[in-house]
Order: sequence, then C-alpha cells, then structure tokens
Amino acid sequence: MRTPKRHTLRNDKLDHCTTNGWTVVSVTGEVDVCSSPAIREAVDRLIDGGHKHFVLDLCHVTFLDSMGLGMIVAITKRLQACAGSLLLTCADARILKVFKAGGLYPVYAFHDSVADATRDAPEVSGLAGWPYSHT
Repeated sequence: MRTPKRHTLRNDKLDHCTTNGWTVVSVTGEVDVCSSPAIREAVDRLIDGGHKHFVLDLCHVTFLDSMGLGMIVAITKRLQACAGSLLLTCADARILKVFKAGGLYPVYAFHDSVADATRDAPEVSGLAGWPYSHT
C-alpha cells in the first residue's frame, strides 16, 4: 500500500511512501550543502520510526554535490548498523557522474526507476558487506 507523506525542504520536495517492504524516499531538486542536512534528518526520523529498508529515489534530482554524497554515505552507515538496506534510483548521467567521480558508483546498487528497485522485497542481509558488496 502506498502512503505518501510530503515534507518541504526549501524549494525542493521530499516524499516518502512504502512499497513492497521498501521505504521509498523521493527527492526533487538540488541535493547540496543546503538541502542535505534536512534530507538526512527526515531519513533519520524514518529510521527511528522503525523503517530500515530504503530506496533513495534520485530520479528527479537536478544537482548533487559532495555534501549530498556525504549525506548518502552517512545514511548508508546508519542503515548498515541496524541491518537495513539501501538502493538508489537514478538514470541521469550527470548525477551518476558525481558518484563515479567520488568513487562511490561501484559500492551502490543503482536502478533506473522505483518500480525496478522495489520489484523484489528487501533481503535479510541488507548492507552487511557494504561497501564491498551491495544489494
């Protein structure tokens, strides 16, 4: 069942819903030094609320900087500590280039869409071997 909730981050939007055991957090706009702390705080609240298997939907992100990458790594580490999972959705070559430049492309599982990422229910192993293996 899909239950969207909307949070405002400056001029950008952060939505989340639950699909097939995954908490899908969709970000729109820029993920940078200004928006990253609020995104992390929103995800931390969801983790504190018992969510631990996430899809971070970056399909509508227009800009990603190193602070955004750091925020994603911090979320990953927090999820790893609670036996959670994290998948990323993004098909934009410009955004994927930032992951490649930061050396993070090989340690994340990328999907072209939320439907692709949530097709299968989360696995129990989650991020256990991260960054050496990913879901």
